[in-house]
Amino acid sequence: MIKAAFFDIDGTLLSFNTHQVSPGTVRAFSALRAKGIRTFIASGRPKILIPDMPVWFDGYVTMNGGYCFVGDKVLLRNPIPQEETDRWLHYAQDNHLCTMLFTDHQMAINTLADPVANAIHRQLAFEMPPLVDIDNMFGHEVYQIIAVMPSSRDAEVLAMLPHCRLPRWHPQFSDLVHMDNSKAVGIESVLHHFGFDCHECIAFGDGGNDIEMLEYCGIGVAMGNADDVVKAHADHVTTSVDDEGILNALTSLHII
Repeated sequence: MIKAAFFDIDGTLLSFNTHQVSPGTVRAFSALRAKGIRTFIASGRPKILIPDMPVWFDGYVTMNGGYCFVGDKVLLRNPIPQEETDRWLHYAQDNHLCTMLFTDHQMAINTLADPVANAIHRQLAFEMPPLVDIDNMFGHEVYQIIAVMPSSRDAEVLAMLPHCRLPRWHPQFSDLVHMDNSKAVGIESVLHHFGFDCHECIAFGDGGNDIEMLEYCGIGVAMGNADDVVKAHADHVTTSVDDEGILNALTSLHII
């Protein structure tokens, strides 16, 4: 019996084309709530970048599991080690890379001129972080970094940041988080809070940073617009976010 449902945002709840929650998804959430199934966000986004949506969430797994909360209660917080945040900033500075940093309640970017950063802004339709000189980014407790760089740099960056990992979901940039953080770890903290088992939950996602949660939850659903690698780790593949994937999956799986 499913008691909890976890949803990625971009490409899952929100269409990359409309940046809206579909009418069918709204109906699906109403049906979940009517059956007493709790609903949660499980996103790489920080809370500050989660838009208002016409659906209800009982809690939040944010920044790829680095910061998780229900109401005012923080269930899990695990920042990147300070020395590794600062090491990354030196690397970004030396290599003229664009980077975004996210603390528990704030965000910053070191340049607004980078074309990839502006593509991220257009694709995800979120407000750009405040511009902060990279010299003023050192010394903050950071939970997630967006590293604007090609995948060819991944091995070099991971070698100098031994307590971090790069859950990449785009060829031109990657999330950078503590190696112990993932959406699965964040979901585990939420389930423990509510007294649920992992077999009693379903998760929906489309990106590389969703793979762990699709494998961890009792039912992992990949959206039709997901990469084939992501689909290979799912229990069920539904239609795309633009073709009512959430509603179709919940209906075909007889959850609603």
